[in-house]
Amino acid sequence: MYFYVCLMNKKHTIEIAILDMYNGEPNQGMRCIIEVIGRFNPFVSFKIFDVREKGELPEINKYDIYISTGGPGNPLEGDGVWDVKYHAFIDALTKWNNENIVKKHVLFICHSFQIACKHFGLAEITKRKDTSFGVMTIHKTKTGHTDPLFEGLSDPFYAIDSRDYQVVQPKLNVFAKKGAKILSLEKIRDHVQYERAIMAVRFTDYFVGTQFHPEADPISFISSLRNKETKEKIRKMKGKRKFRNMLEDLLDDDKIYRTNEVLIPNFLRMAINDLMTTKKINSN
Repeated sequence: MYFYVCLMNKKHTIEIAILDMYNGEPNQGMRCIIEVIGRFNPFVSFKIFDVREKGELPEINKYDIYISTGGPGNPLEGDGVWDVKYHAFIDALTKWNNENIVKKHVLFICHSFQIACKHFGLAEITKRKDTSFGVMTIHKTKTGHTDPLFEGLSDPFYAIDSRDYQVVQPKLNVFAKKGAKILSLEKIRDHVQYERAIMAVRFTDYFVGTQFHPEADPISFISSLRNKETKEKIRKMKGKRKFRNMLEDLLDDDKIYRTNEVLIPNFLRMAINDLMTTKKINSN
C-alpha cells in the first residue's frame, strides 16, 4: 500500500536504466521489457544504454533500478572495452550499496546473468551441446519457494529460454561466503546425464538474475517463427510433436503469459517499495 500512496502523491519519479546487451542484433526482448515497465507509468521513467555497441553505461547517482538484458555471443568474451567497463560498473553498484542507505536494484537477464555469475565467481559457464530454445520448464529450489521474486508462480513454472551457454557447477563455498542463493534450476532430465543448469540466482538482497527470459511474451516467440529457417531449425531440433506442444504452451495463460505478468513486475514492485521507504527515512 505504501508504494501506491507515495506514487500517487507524485513526489518521486523512479528512474530505470535499461542496459542493452544485444550488440545491435534485432530482438524482441527490448520491446517486452519496455512493455512491462510501461505498466508502471506514469510513476517511472526509463532510458536505454547501448552497452556493447557504443560502450554506454548510466551514471550511478541518477538511476534507481537497472535491468540488464539478454544478448548474443559468448558471455566469457568481450572486446576488452565494453566488458571491462561493464564489470567495473557492477563493482561500482556493489560499492554503492555497501556505502549508502538507498540501494540500487539490478535484474540481470540471460547473457547478463551469465556475466554476473562469472563476475561474482559463483559457477562455471560452459557451452551447451545444443541450443536451448523454446518454452522451458523451471523448478524452484527450497529458497526459491520463499523468494518474493517468484511470488504468484507455480512450481514448476514456465518461461522462454534462448541460449547456447549455461551456468553450471555452482561453487557452494563462494555462494555461502557471498550470501548468494540459487532460486531455480533447469527441468529434470532423467533420460540424459547432463547437469541441470542454474536458472536464477539472488546475488544479494538487491541484485537478482535469471538465465531465462522473464520479459518474453508469446508475441516475441511467434515473431521468430516468421523466419522459415528458424522455424524449421526449431522443428528439427525438437521434433514435430514437441514443437506442437510448445506452440500450445505459448497460448496457455498459466505458462508464458503468467511469467511475463508476474516476475519482472515483482522485481519492480519490490525495488520501488524499498526505494520509497528508504528515501523517506533518509529524508527525515
